[in-house]
Amino acid sequence: MKRLRRTTNWLPIDPYIVLLLATVGIAALLPARGTAAHAASGASTAAIALLFFLYGVRLSTREALDGLKHWRLHVTVLACTFLIFPLLGMAAGGLVPVLLNQPLYQGLLFLTLVPSTIQSSIAFTSIARGNVPAAICAGSFSSLVGIILTPLLAAALLGNSGGGFSGHSLVTIVVQLLVPFAAGQVLRPWIGGFVARHKKVLGLVDRGSILLVVYTAFSEGMVRGIWHQVSPVRLGGLLVVEALLLAVMLVLTWYGSRALGFSREDRIAVQFAGSKKSLASGLPMASVLFGAHASLAVLPLMLFHQMQLMVCAVIAKRRARDPEARQEGAERATAAASRTTVGTATRSR
Repeated sequence: MKRLRRTTNWLPIDPYIVLLLATVGIAALLPARGTAAHAASGASTAAIALLFFLYGVRLSTREALDGLKHWRLHVTVLACTFLIFPLLGMAAGGLVPVLLNQPLYQGLLFLTLVPSTIQSSIAFTSIARGNVPAAICAGSFSSLVGIILTPLLAAALLGNSGGGFSGHSLVTIVVQLLVPFAAGQVLRPWIGGFVARHKKVLGLVDRGSILLVVYTAFSEGMVRGIWHQVSPVRLGGLLVVEALLLAVMLVLTWYGSRALGFSREDRIAVQFAGSKKSLASGLPMASVLFGAHASLAVLPLMLFHQMQLMVCAVIAKRRARDPEARQEGAERATAAASRTTVGTATRSR
């Protein structure tokens, strides 16, 4: 993994995306069948429950409540994530069948319903010298709200076309996603410290669980032969649509937050938290919501995830070099030096 990271740093390509693509390749060559498929499905179900249990343990309820003080920023990010994104996804329905076929469009629409990211939003906000605490809270709120809102939006917008979405699916979501998450929140006072101390090891568990979910979904897709529905032309059309979707959201979050009167630091947090979609949350949800059709449903999300990382990495580096950023950094340094001088003078008296 370290060698892979060094090799891809200059692109930048997330090494984990390479592992995801490798997992898809393994599923294409060696799909799970028969007893192995049942075992993989059971393990995938357990892995999803474990993922959301760990999400519940990690999310600090106190930090989330403290973050409510900046409610305008969080409402803006939530509106971008769960209102504007889905509206654009619905508008993309007009591209069927010109650029997209129906299964790919359903996956694209599901992509627009997924919560925002946490880790990458924080990282890019920090690189660009934005409001990091706001990015932390915005990502946490989005993930928390998305556990409930994403399935409800999927039920409303996808209906039975989303792989048999039904009342049974909602019950499955409650049992497989909400119950483990709530259990993690309840047990956080007792095991939160343990999880924090073993963050790296449990991070590997997170990623390994998602790889298992991807393998199971794409194996089932291979066995059912659904890949015959996708051609290189359709994949090219999907990439074009996703590039336009990302560009619109990046422009809208930046200039829209400026029109709303946010400071530069807050605009950076809004842009990076409001324009992204979470692969870690979306893959397990798609597995529950779409069942046998999950492989095509998660393909647009996987492609969009890598695209957003590459584009946002470039934007974050440029934001850090903005004259406005350097000026604000110099002003903060001057203010800090002034406070230090005043404090020293006070103590000398």
